[in-house]
Amino acid sequence: MSIAIASDHGGFELKQAIIKYFDKNEISYTDLGTYSTESVDYPDIAISCAEAVARGEYEKGIIICGTGIGVCIAANKVKGIRAAQCHDTFSARMSRLHNDANILTMGGRVIGSGLAIEIVKAWLASDFEGERHQRRVNKISQYESNR
Repeated sequence: MSIAIASDHGGFELKQAIIKYFDKNEISYTDLGTYSTESVDYPDIAISCAEAVARGEYEKGIIICGTGIGVCIAANKVKGIRAAQCHDTFSARMSRLHNDANILTMGGRVIGSGLAIEIVKAWLASDFEGERHQRRVNKISQYESNR
């Protein structure tokens, strides 16, 4: 599985904790920035990561900002992206099982690293169920294509 991970300055520390977990567990990823706590504009980071996922360079993406809200909104503007903001493991699982979310967003100022890692584990371990959910995801894609 190919994973892109990115953050703005508000999510940098949480991103580093997740990267540490990835490294410890030999999970392959690409860090798309930012690389410090110096202020950056979250739409630039979110759109860059979302476009890479939409192009198929990565199967999934994880984007973190201060709240997870801004990057989720920005990522969802990219055609083919289904970003889900999750701050609990149930939502993370369901975003994959029912919505086929291809980007997970979280808030570095909202949750701690322990919970964030559990969310990432749940999200990565869950697969889209398809069937009746595929019909619903197709409706979203169809609307998106008609805009």
